[in-house]
Amino acid sequence: MGLLDFIAPGKSNRNQQAHSTQAHLRIAEIYDDIVVLKNGGLRAVLKTSSINFNLKSEQEQNAIIYSYQNFLNSLEFPIQILIRSKKLDIDNYIDGVKALGDKQDNKLLQEQTFEYAQYVKRLVEYADIMEKEFYVIVPYDPARAPQPGGTGVFQSFFQRLSPKETHGDTKMRHHEFDNLKKSLLQRVNTVQSNLENCGLKVEQLNTTELIELFYQSFNPLTSRTQKLKDLAETSVLTDGEKLEEEKKREETSKEKVL
Repeated sequence: MGLLDFIAPGKSNRNQQAHSTQAHLRIAEIYDDIVVLKNGGLRAVLKTSSINFNLKSEQEQNAIIYSYQNFLNSLEFPIQILIRSKKLDIDNYIDGVKALGDKQDNKLLQEQTFEYAQYVKRLVEYADIMEKEFYVIVPYDPARAPQPGGTGVFQSFFQRLSPKETHGDTKMRHHEFDNLKKSLLQRVNTVQSNLENCGLKVEQLNTTELIELFYQSFNPLTSRTQKLKDLAETSVLTDGEKLEEEKKREETSKEKVL
């Protein structure tokens, strides 16, 4: 099962609808902490903290404005700023409270702990509390000549992702992607350092976090009841892992021949 089946899942009896949904997604693959688009573009997603500007002194406000101005002036490529509102998810907090309740030896304290967990859960559901998340999307669009038939470099790039490809094919594909990723990460480092100068905490989303982000974005209602807690079950391998597996297979084959 591919990553797109998790981001935009379709029912087994609606294969045509599932394929149609995925055909409208611009994402070709989420690969080594990078979003690869069908047109060959690469995207890195940075999650940032926020600042309560009104609570800052006038001197601090001026410093933030000056740092942000320098950040914008230093950009030599476009970026996208995304502010995402979503319902507050306290499932992990509730699970933690219930775990503490299970450890309570005092039966009265245990009951009160469970009642508190239920109270907080009902309060959040009733009040419909929202939270905001802030992201910066850093793009890299390599200038490549179109392939015959109008297919881009990355369309053929990911068409070669198959169990039948050789170790050499995997290695070549990995090398090609790695070179493009380096150019993108240079931009990421520029954006991250400038935002940190503004007093923000910045971290790049990894593959798991990217999958969860797109899954929640495309499935806002389903994602609240069906969590992607263990993405290891998706059996998605990185190129490094695939290279290691291919080496082991080749070594095993040689041993059998000998």
